[in-house]
Amino acid sequence: MSDQTVNSTKYRWARPGDINAFFGLMLDNVTGLMFLVLLLTQIFGFPQEFVVSAMVPGTALGVVIGDLAFFFLAFRLAKKTGSSDVTAMPLGLDTPSTFGFVFFILGPSYAIGVSELGLDSMAAAMRTWHIGIWCIVLSGILKLVLAPMTNWIRRVVPRAGLLGSLAAIALVLISFMPLMHIFHNPLPGMFALGLVLTSLIAKLPLPGRTPGTLAALIVAGIIYYIMCFAEAPGYHLPSTDTAVNWFPTAWLDAWQFGWVSSFSDALQYLPIAFPFAIGTVVGGIDCTESAAAAGDDYHTPTVIAIEGIATLLAGLSGGVIQTTPYIGHPAYKAMGGRAAYTLATALLIGTAGLIGYFQILNAWIPVPVIMPILVFIGVEITAQSFQATPKKHYAAVAVACLPALAFLAFNYSDQLMGDFGKTISDVGNPELAGNLQTLRMLSSGFILTSLFWAWALAAAIDRKLNVAAIVMVVAAIFTLFGVMHSPLPGNQLFVPLGPESWGSMVLDETNRRYVLEYAGGYAVCALMYFAWGFYLQKCKPEVATEQDAE
Repeated sequence: MSDQTVNSTKYRWARPGDINAFFGLMLDNVTGLMFLVLLLTQIFGFPQEFVVSAMVPGTALGVVIGDLAFFFLAFRLAKKTGSSDVTAMPLGLDTPSTFGFVFFILGPSYAIGVSELGLDSMAAAMRTWHIGIWCIVLSGILKLVLAPMTNWIRRVVPRAGLLGSLAAIALVLISFMPLMHIFHNPLPGMFALGLVLTSLIAKLPLPGRTPGTLAALIVAGIIYYIMCFAEAPGYHLPSTDTAVNWFPTAWLDAWQFGWVSSFSDALQYLPIAFPFAIGTVVGGIDCTESAAAAGDDYHTPTVIAIEGIATLLAGLSGGVIQTTPYIGHPAYKAMGGRAAYTLATALLIGTAGLIGYFQILNAWIPVPVIMPILVFIGVEITAQSFQATPKKHYAAVAVACLPALAFLAFNYSDQLMGDFGKTISDVGNPELAGNLQTLRMLSSGFILTSLFWAWALAAAIDRKLNVAAIVMVVAAIFTLFGVMHSPLPGNQLFVPLGPESWGSMVLDETNRRYVLEYAGGYAVCALMYFAWGFYLQKCKPEVATEQDAE
């Protein structure tokens, strides 16, 4: 086929599969907004009207900007490659950040405002909003700074490292956690799960070629409300007096930059926010690698730059959750989605947040009905991570999932202790306290831990022991400053040594010992790899040659 023929191929940007993809991406983002409102209002007592009118619109606007940019980026890639079936990169609210920002930044700062500073609920919410804006704005700037480096990172890191950490996120955050909501209301939840997985993975058609996500939403939703009218335990009709605040304007106050004066209040939370931002950069590289494995080779720095701009503009508009490329590209491509699904998602999420009808969606869409979509995306990405990785690196992908299991175990343990007002130091059993502290350190920054572990093992499999050693050295350095394996609540960054005037940034003696030993472990592994590589290359070259041939 000639170049002229290739370049003249018309891009089919809207296909029937975009309907399935739209419901998947749209409901995923609606779920993120629902979690933001639910956690802030039900757990920390935020005024719901403030969350919906001040925080939600700017957060939704970030999704609009990012998805529109990815919509046009798909056209550019289609024109460049001559492909007619390019699938746009999906973008939405970062799930780890949603939980992390709520539990470690927004919730605690609101509690401090009410209990320690004596502010009323609205004043405390305003102070917290300004802190959240600072964290999101600076996170967006950090992503823009890191964007030019990402193509180099993608070339250097093996697919097992990038896709291994991707599989870890998919299994734990996107697949397993939704199961807790699905099986809390098992009748509609299991029906929706079975329908979504069968229609989208087994690809069995429904009558009238109805999209599986839409069918699950309608039929499982009907089952849920039947259970509500039957007054089954655990099923509750939404409140009929839900007042919709049409065209909320509180978020526009962010453009008056009153939040700028709150930098000193936000400073203590930046060591918590920045690791989440770095995590989305790594995740964005993962997503681009995943898209390339599925046939759409996007320019990595451009993808990360769009993510950074969307996050920055969301923060400037009052958003409190960062945006990130979603790891569901192969899943949306498998659905038959092209570019229309990102355009439709941008329009619906934007109008829902800015016009105000998100409150209706939040009230009437049952949570267990939409969670199966997340399970499907997680399962599809995990499967694709193995398929796109060389068979000899399968073990490296599996190893990458282990730190995520620590995150899962510690997450529920931490929530349980929090319900009783306890911390690890309050646990009377020293052995149990030690196990919990180990889980905390293994789970802290687990995305980077997964990446480094898989990278090092893949390099060793390829007999690139010097590369494995360098990876271990970088892991040791990151550990020394809490980018990974932080022993502090909220994955806080720190310095291992420093003057007392630095306060909580300096570790106490016990935590310093833990951190130095973790870093020392990585350093010892680095020395082992260097020595082993020297042995293979200098002392037994014939062994190295034979192993390379294998």
